Amino acid sequence: MPIRGPAMHGDRPRGYVALTFDDGPTPETLPTLLDRLLAAGAGATFFNRGDHAEARPDLVRAQQQARMWIGNHTATHPHLPDISGRAAFTEILHAQQTLHRITGEWPSLFRPPYGETNDQVRAGQARLNVLEVLWTVDSRDWAGATTDEIVAAARTLRPGGIFLMHDWAQASVDAVPQIISELRDRGLQPGKITFSPRRIPFGDTPFHATAVAP
Repeated sequence: MPIRGPAMHGDRPRGYVALTFDDGPTPETLPTLLDRLLAAGAGATFFNRGDHAEARPDLVRAQQQARMWIGNHTATHPHLPDISGRAAFTEILHAQQTLHRITGEWPSLFRPPYGETNDQVRAGQARLNVLEVLWTVDSRDWAGATTDEIVAAARTLRPGGIFLMHDWAQASVDAVPQIISELRDRGLQPGKITFSPRRIPFGDTPFHATAVAP
């Protein structure tokens, strides 16, 4: 498990949120991102692409050695609902196999690219016994949000919330220390992701994942 963060004024946390980073590992930004998470004593979940992991297995191992959680983000990042059920399953399977080969562990978390899912995508997830993880707050770093805008978005997180970022976005990397500091000021800590029986709203496609204590 990731290391625990500093105690907050001697009080127990009010709750946990999940910091998540998609599309990696990205060599230009990941080392700095890991350094900042470790300096803050915070864990995060990395949803890695299989092709990127294959190209830089050393960076996946760096995530593992930093005691971060590693999830599946498909092999090549397609629009899963636009391809056949068999092709969608293969995308998830190949990323599972790649990440297992690198880390020796089978990822238990899966994030569909673009947050796009449907019944056939979920059938493939069920076959592989992975938990679909969408998000409750979008940093919009993919749309060019600034560091200040990303920090402001993180202020809307509530206990159990899941925050979407990307490991290639320098603005998100730069936002991490302030995000963690402000979360702790509010009594919140970065945590891990697990199944929730509650239906978490996501447009018209609810999901069942939440942040809990590491």
